[in-house]
Amino acid sequence: MKFRAAVLHATGQPLSIEQVELRTLQPGDVLVRIRAAGICHTDIELASGALARPLPIVPGHEAAGIVEAVGSVVTRVKPGDRVVCSWNPSCGHCFYCEEGLPILCEPIAHHQPRGFLPDGIARLYLGGEPLRQFMTVAAHAEYCVVPEAGAVLVPEAIPFDRACLIGCGVATGFGAVTRAAPVTYGSNVMVVGCGAIGLSVIQSASLRGPARVIAVDRDPKRLAQARLFGATDLIEASSDAAAAVKALTSGRGADFSFEAAGNEAAMRFAVEAARPGGHVLLLGKVPANQDVAFRWATLTGEKRLMRSSYGGVRPHRDFALLAQAYLDGSLKLDELISERLPLEAINDGYAAIEQGRSIRSVITFD
Repeated sequence: MKFRAAVLHATGQPLSIEQVELRTLQPGDVLVRIRAAGICHTDIELASGALARPLPIVPGHEAAGIVEAVGSVVTRVKPGDRVVCSWNPSCGHCFYCEEGLPILCEPIAHHQPRGFLPDGIARLYLGGEPLRQFMTVAAHAEYCVVPEAGAVLVPEAIPFDRACLIGCGVATGFGAVTRAAPVTYGSNVMVVGCGAIGLSVIQSASLRGPARVIAVDRDPKRLAQARLFGATDLIEASSDAAAAVKALTSGRGADFSFEAAGNEAAMRFAVEAARPGGHVLLLGKVPANQDVAFRWATLTGEKRLMRSSYGGVRPHRDFALLAQAYLDGSLKLDELISERLPLEAINDGYAAIEQGRSIRSVITFD
């Protein structure tokens, strides 16, 4: 079958909308008709070249849609099911999966950077040549092919444009405060960076009964959004921001410090503003070969520093829970969406995210 997809041929250049070919489904595959797909900062990193991947490639990894067809051994989902795609469809039986660390799944770690599904076989073709899939999903297209573990059932009632956000940014924020660094009742929480992931950390943390949720950002508009998502205190990033955090926390610093800005200065600040014995969780990222320097004194005092992808979330447990929380009115998703665009306008959406004009731009399909 053939369908339209956004294709990145060269970094730093606009995406082009092209007809791509799916030749066959493998036995464990799920074909999803995409109804909505978010644009994440990781997609921007791919397009700019900050995140190196083989080209050409179909970007996108945050999607929701309807199961169109399944391979011969698929049992978890069936045609017609509403699903959110997971970009970490862990195998469940490699060393790391058995150690309880599915985010480190070995088949995913080996094949995902090469632009293939966990079996290493190309599914998509362009002009007769294999076409790479970004982060296993390749969501910026009319259809995507994912492993069975990558198609996660969610309640029928949740709208697709809200559901797709659960696939990456919202799940990462939720996992950060419930699994990677579980926030405790009465604690002081700080979040650096108020984009989609940072706002999701703020929202999820505020539901766990903290004493304070302190939002730090350079943009006053983002700080205003943080208040809407549950921040109790707002600090504009500056040279004395760490002192401001300590002034709010009895001079100690944050019990839980979450970095979600994706730059060296924010990572350094997250460590500096954490109290001795506190938890520091880095959720953002910089280019793989970039050094990140910390002052030694800020690392002392038994601080626990961790880098997490996906916040340790368990998609088949957590996606449906998050969708139901939205339907129950306890989880904000509408407020994360800055604009909805057709596939033809995808480059406008990328520009809006890159320039900080949008929290989440969502591609929608009729």
